[in-house]
Amino acid sequence: MKLFFISALCLLTLEVAQAQEKSEPMSVRMVKSELVRNPDPKTIDYNVQLKWNYTHGLLIQSMQKCAAKYPSLQATVADYTKKYLDAIINPDGSINRYKKTNYTLDHINAGKMLLAAYLLDPQPRYKTALDTLYSQLLSHPRVAEGGFWHKKAYPHQMWLDGIYMEAPFYAEYALRFLKGEAQEAAFNDVVNQIMVVARHTYDPENGLYRHAWDEAKAQAWADPKTGQAPHVWGRALGWYTMAMVDVLGFLPENHPGRDSILSVLKPLCEKLRNLQDPVFGAWYQVMDEGQRDGNYLETSCTAMFAYTFIKGADNGWLPQEFRTYGLKAYDGLNKYFIREDKDGTISLTRICGVAGLGGTPYRSGTFDYYIHEIVRDNDPKGIGPYIMTAVLVE
Repeated sequence: MKLFFISALCLLTLEVAQAQEKSEPMSVRMVKSELVRNPDPKTIDYNVQLKWNYTHGLLIQSMQKCAAKYPSLQATVADYTKKYLDAIINPDGSINRYKKTNYTLDHINAGKMLLAAYLLDPQPRYKTALDTLYSQLLSHPRVAEGGFWHKKAYPHQMWLDGIYMEAPFYAEYALRFLKGEAQEAAFNDVVNQIMVVARHTYDPENGLYRHAWDEAKAQAWADPKTGQAPHVWGRALGWYTMAMVDVLGFLPENHPGRDSILSVLKPLCEKLRNLQDPVFGAWYQVMDEGQRDGNYLETSCTAMFAYTFIKGADNGWLPQEFRTYGLKAYDGLNKYFIREDKDGTISLTRICGVAGLGGTPYRSGTFDYYIHEIVRDNDPKGIGPYIMTAVLVE
C-alpha cells in the first residue's frame, strides 16, 4: 500500500510539473525544448562538428531575446551562449572555422548573437571578433551598385537571404561602435543594400521579390534579360522583410533612408497579407505559385512574416491592422503546426530544410526544385523566428 501511495504521488507530481510547463509562455517552452534537443550548442542545425554559422546565431539570438523578457531563463541562456562562444572564439578573439576571405554573408549573422553577449559581458575577445566581422564587410566583394555578393563562391549575385544575414548586424554595429562620417557611411551602405536588391529582384507582375539576382546573368537559373531567379521563395522573402524591420530599429529616426526602406516594406506587406491562407494563416513555399499542385504551406516563412507584421505594427512602420494579420499567422502556427511531444517538449513542423541556387549539385531554382527540398521538424530557420515572434506577441 505504501509503495502504491509513493507511485501515485510521483505520478501526480509529474502531472503537475507537466501542467506547469504547458502553462508557460510559448517562447519559453520552445527555448526549453531546444535546450533539450541541443544540450551542446554545436549540434544546432544537425551539426556534429563545431561551426560558426548563421543558424547558430539565429537560434541563440532568439533565446537571448526570450531570456531578456523572462528573468528565469537568463542564467541558463547566458551559460548556453557562453558554452558556444568559449568553444568557437579563441582568447585572442579569432573565430574558429571562420575565414574572412571566403566572403560569405552567412558568417555575419552570428555576429548579432555575439553583440548581444558582448553587451552583457564585454570581453575584449568578443569585441575583437565583432571587429573582424565588420572588417569583412569593408572589403567584401560587391556588384557595381554597391550591393554585397552573397558569397565569393557565388560571384556577382545578390540573394534576399543575404540582406538579413548582414544588414541588421551592420546597422547595430554602426550604431554602437562607429562615430561621425564612418557611422553615416555605414548607415547609408545598409540602406543601399536593401534598395539595390529591391530594384533587381522586383517582379512587377505580382509585386513580390524573387529569390536572387545575378548581375552577370551567367547562371543557368538567371533570366537572360533581368538576371532574376525564376521564383519567389517564401523564406527568402521572409529573411528580407525581417531584415527591413530590424534595420529600422537601429537606423536613426532622422535618417532619409528610412523612407526608402518603408517604400519597399509597406507595399510588399500589403501584397503579403492578400496571400495569407485564410484558414491556416500561413504562406506557401513558392509564393508566386499559390495552390499549384505540390506547393505547401511552410512554417519558417510564416513565422518570419508574422514577426515582420507584428514588429512593424508595434513600431508604427506598418498600419496597426498588420498586428492582427501577424497574430493570425502566429495563432495558426500554434494551432496547426506545433506538436506536443511525449517528452514534454514542443516541435514546430513543416519547415523547409534548405533551398539555394547554383552550387554543386546544381540548384536550378525551378518550382520542382523548391517543392522537393527536404521538409523537417525543428529546423532552426523556423524555430528562431518562431521564438522571436512569440516574444513579440507575449
